[in-house]
Amino acid sequence: MKNMNKILSGVLISSLLLGTTSCGDAFLEENASHTTTDALLETGSGALAMAAGLYGNLRWHFGYEWAYATTLYGCDEFTMGSDETSLGWMDYNTAELNPVGSTRRNHPSPADLWNEMYYGIASCNLLLEKAPLIENEQDRNSAMGEAYFLRGYNYYRLFCQYERCPLQLEPIDVSAGVPRNFKLASGEEVLNQVIDDLEHAYELLRADDWRGAGTWTKYTAAHFLAKALLYRQSERCTWKSNYPAKADLDRAIALCDEVINARGLESDYNNLYANWTGVDCSIENSKEILMAALHNDASTTQGRYGNRTYNYFTSQFNTYSGGWVPRGQYIGAMDFQRCRPTEYTYASFDNVNDSRMWKTFKTVYGICNYVETPEYVAPENAPALGDQGILFILNKKNDTRFHKNEFGRAEVEHSFINPETGKWVPNVAPIYADGEYVMNQYGNTAPNRANMYCGINKTEDGSRTGEKNDAHRDVIMARVGETYLVKAECQVRNGDDAGALATINKLRERAEWKASEDREYYVDGSIAFQSNTTASANCVKGNKDASGRSLTNQEAFRYSFIQKNSYVLSTGVERPSDGNWDKSNLQISSWNNLPEEDVAILNTLGLNASTLEGKINFILNERTRELLGEWDRWDELSRTNTLIKRAKLFNPEVLYIQDYHNLRPIPQTFLDGLTDDNNEPLSDDEKKALQNPGY
Repeated sequence: MKNMNKILSGVLISSLLLGTTSCGDAFLEENASHTTTDALLETGSGALAMAAGLYGNLRWHFGYEWAYATTLYGCDEFTMGSDETSLGWMDYNTAELNPVGSTRRNHPSPADLWNEMYYGIASCNLLLEKAPLIENEQDRNSAMGEAYFLRGYNYYRLFCQYERCPLQLEPIDVSAGVPRNFKLASGEEVLNQVIDDLEHAYELLRADDWRGAGTWTKYTAAHFLAKALLYRQSERCTWKSNYPAKADLDRAIALCDEVINARGLESDYNNLYANWTGVDCSIENSKEILMAALHNDASTTQGRYGNRTYNYFTSQFNTYSGGWVPRGQYIGAMDFQRCRPTEYTYASFDNVNDSRMWKTFKTVYGICNYVETPEYVAPENAPALGDQGILFILNKKNDTRFHKNEFGRAEVEHSFINPETGKWVPNVAPIYADGEYVMNQYGNTAPNRANMYCGINKTEDGSRTGEKNDAHRDVIMARVGETYLVKAECQVRNGDDAGALATINKLRERAEWKASEDREYYVDGSIAFQSNTTASANCVKGNKDASGRSLTNQEAFRYSFIQKNSYVLSTGVERPSDGNWDKSNLQISSWNNLPEEDVAILNTLGLNASTLEGKINFILNERTRELLGEWDRWDELSRTNTLIKRAKLFNPEVLYIQDYHNLRPIPQTFLDGLTDDNNEPLSDDEKKALQNPGY
């Protein structure tokens, strides 16, 4: 089979190695261009270098459309804009999942994740064979810990998506030919292997960031080990009764406590994503971050597996804005409009008291190109460069202040004058008007493919030196904020409802507005453009001022990046006369007194918080507020057997979802390459028997 050498051969793994040959902080410079050879792997220093190279396997996850397709599509939090690149992953039309001959040339294949996970696993297997050559015991243990961790993580992803897969735990000697008679281990066997590998990683990895920021530590392993133990006691595992629930959950809680006590939370949610000021800036060193795909501006972190995530969350402003807000590197994102938040996502937030909403959503874009104001707008209301060009109002359904016909995009006559500025806003949309969800109704596409919406800012990157160049920031894959939610769910499943609520309240405390904190202040990674080397160049989209003079990128940035959100307009809350805002309160007193947002969601689900199912779904709501867009929603909903129900209720685009979609299809390319033990190709019936049900 064409891909088998790449998938399962240790010999070819040298092409994956992107690390340096040294220890310490240098491994994160990510600027090595050497090639690791089999001969190098026969030395202790080579094996240690290979362990550094393992980190490169994580970059794959964020280099292309599969980043969001396999993790965020087809769930409750996001639907799509007008771009249908990954349509099959959203609507569950199985025929679309085969990209061969498809007009959607960039449509991810079900085999992509499978192949790359085994590529990393092969690297780990080879390292575990060679690690004994490392003479220094601490270095040897650390390198082996890294190999066990990545192998455990990769098998965790395979288990989450496919459940059954081959367990290949040692290098393959291809000198005798590439084996093709692989057997699929049961889901129970795969998850137990994950737990075993992560146990080894937990025992072997150091507690300190010995390689520098981004090192996989004992706490990285502890976090994922806790997740795996929780998974073994979750709804998808029909064999969970084989393992004492209390033992698994108690151990997971203890691991979470260890992580929480050692690493802690950032004091300000903005310090996780929004305060990103440029390549390798200080927030990437946050102790809250447990694992990230590491990037910077070196050539080795760019290209096919560079960071493309800045493309996926922003609405298509360059198309619908009528020329008032052209795109460019001075705006921290591209407008590929892959991930459009659903009504559920907006509605899950307390828009008055939860700062996470305003530190996650980008509600304002400034006018950075002169366009003649329509004649129907009074001269005194005409906007200028630097005024609001796109405005989103994040209001509630019971808000009676706004009416549907007031709003629109630039090319459709509308009457909205911002009462705070006295200026007409060319593009403006609320979530609700006249008690109706309308955020999807103002673009220049149909509501089910709306290209105008309020997107999230967690991947904005103003350091890009070209409109379509790769991003330079790391991509967070695990952090302590999630550890709290893993602990809370374990406590709920363990019958400790009071303890779970206390854990959740501690996380929600971070989300509260602090006393005197400016609730209208806004920042995101676009701020990195302040030191961009392309600042003095003219905008590639030909941005001009009212006199017809071309604008530089720096000028366009200054006009477009408005550091003020739409909080007051959206909520109707009055500004304090002295400018000192009060502290907000998100604390929950009891499971019988959940926030009104959660009560409404649970009512839609037909649940209440007196049941285990209701409490778990509340925690899933809290995961939305804390972890929106952070690359694991599909896995979490599949784990809890809530995927089908929540997707059907909250995402209008899951047109073909069926119960069997709780697992992904085993890649057909893998099945087609298998043989039996006599080296004979499998029959169609034999291959079908290996496939996941329904496919």
